[in-house]
Formats: sequence, structure tokens, C-alpha cells
Amino acid sequence: MKKLTLIPVMLSMILLISIFLSMRFGAINLTWEEIQEGFTQLFSGGEVGLNARIFAELRLPRVLLCVITGASLAVGGVLMQALFRNPIVEPGLVGTSSGAAFGASLYFVLGSVLSFNAGEWTLPIAACLGGIIATYLVFVLSGSFRSRASIVGLLLTGIAINALFLSGIGFLSYIARDPQARSITFWNLGTISGANWHSVFIVGVSTIACALLGLRYTKSLNALMMGEDEAQLIGVNIKRLKLEVLTINVIIVSVATAFTGVISFVGLIVPHILRMMGGSDNRYLLLNGVLLGGIVVTLADLIARMSLRPAELPIGIVTSVVGVPVFIFLLRKGKFYF
Repeated sequence: MKKLTLIPVMLSMILLISIFLSMRFGAINLTWEEIQEGFTQLFSGGEVGLNARIFAELRLPRVLLCVITGASLAVGGVLMQALFRNPIVEPGLVGTSSGAAFGASLYFVLGSVLSFNAGEWTLPIAACLGGIIATYLVFVLSGSFRSRASIVGLLLTGIAINALFLSGIGFLSYIARDPQARSITFWNLGTISGANWHSVFIVGVSTIACALLGLRYTKSLNALMMGEDEAQLIGVNIKRLKLEVLTINVIIVSVATAFTGVISFVGLIVPHILRMMGGSDNRYLLLNGVLLGGIVVTLADLIARMSLRPAELPIGIVTSVVGVPVFIFLLRKGKFYF
């Protein structure tokens, strides 16, 4: 019990340190005085220096979007791995990420032709619709709404649907004009460079709402770990649980993907690290996943900004470069806890 109490305290401290480092360093290194001036401008207005404005209008929303995006991907990973009792499931494996990216790409290329405009919510709506369609196709074609559907069938269908939607993204990139094609390319590699207060608000609302909803299902997901028959005996409606948890995953991943693109391995690796630290209780995993996911994406974005200054790497490259060795290490050591 003492260990489980120390873990969130430790992760909170690491997250705060990561946030401070990310606020301080980047293409332009800011002093603490400039950061204080930036906070002053946010809360009281007034004239401040250029670097303080950069902090208030660009750096701070970027840091916050990193934390929120990491939390959303970690929550999605915890929920999906618990739902299917499979350690290699990540939020995008069932088509959600590729579908969301396809929906956003379709909006980039054909938005004006389709006359689809919902104001500030147009992009996340397009991404959510793409994620919903892709995920629905995976689960219908694999028969996963049946209580005894094959996990192997689900994963293979997810691979096929991912390939289908990635082909669609490739076609849209081919017919797109140069600015549109560049936007689609950055999306597929993941980027936080377009962060602003608008995106922080939208992703923050969806992440907080879905994380709170996810907490309601942790008890049922814990029961599901014993097996579907045992869970049904104590009153868990498996089909309804699948539908509702999948809905949460689609929303939380699609909205985050709408503003950051596809960021790999966060939702896959974070739950495993937490299981190694403190066990498999899904309430523990979800609450601490918010913290650890924020740490991973914040540090990955810091590396992406610092490695090629003043240019930057797409954050998806950094998470993949770090995530692949971790994944292989866990696989070879048999450390995929569940």
C-alpha cells in the first residue's frame, strides 16, 4: 500500500520537472524571468518582451498539449488492454488512429469541396468520424461484439483496416497540393508544433471527460481479468462494456489525434511500465497512466525540439525510436505483465 502511495507522488514530481524543463528549453531558451513575464501577460495583460510573448502564446500551450495528449493515449491504452486482456493492444491497433488520421486528411484535402464547416470543431469532428468508422468496421468484420470473439481475429482485422485507411491517406497525399500534402505527412509522423490554446481546450475537455468516464469501468474491467464467464456471473454485461469502453477510446484517441497526428507506442508501453511498478489494478493503471503518459510525451517533445534546433523532429519519430527498444526488451525478457 505504501508503494502504491509513493508511485503517484514520484510520477507527479517527475511530471512537474518535465514541464519546467519543457517550458525552459526549446528552439529559444527562456529565462525564468521571461517565463514569469509570460504568466503575467496571461493573467493580467500588459506589454511584455518578445520571449515572454513566445512563452505565453506558443511554448506554454505546447507543453500543456503534450501533457494532455500523453494522458489521453495512456488512458486509451489501459482501457483497451484491459478490455481485451491482451498486452499487445494499443489504442490505435483497432483502426482508431488511422481512421482519425484519414478523416482529418479528408478534411484537409476535400473540406472546401464537401462544404463541411462546423467552425472550430470541424477538424476534431472529422477525425472522430474517421475513428468511429474505422473502429466500427474492425469490430463488425471481426465479430468482436460477440462475447466469445477471437482476439486473433480482432487483431488481424485491425491490421487489415489500418492498411486500408493508410492507403486512403496515401491517395489523399498524392492528389493533395503541396501545403496539404505536407500537413498530412506531419500528421502521420506526429507533431505538436501547431499547439494553441484552442487545441489545449478541446483536447483537455475530451481527455478529462473520458478519463473520468473510464474510471467508472475500472471495477468491471478488473472483474473481466478473471475471464468473461466469471465476470458475467457477478453481473458484468460484456457486450455493453465493450461498446461503452470502445466509445470512450474512440473519442479520446480521435480528438487527440486531430491535433497531434499519430503518436505511436505511448498507449502500448505506459501500461506495462506501470504494471511492473505496482500491479494490474485498472484504477491504479488509469490514474497513474495520466501522469506517466504526460511525462513520456512531454520529454519526447523536448527531445524533438532540442535535437535539431532551430528545426525539430516529428514527435512520432522520437516515441518510436524510444518505444521500439523498450517493446523488444519487454518481449525478450517476458515482462509483458497482465
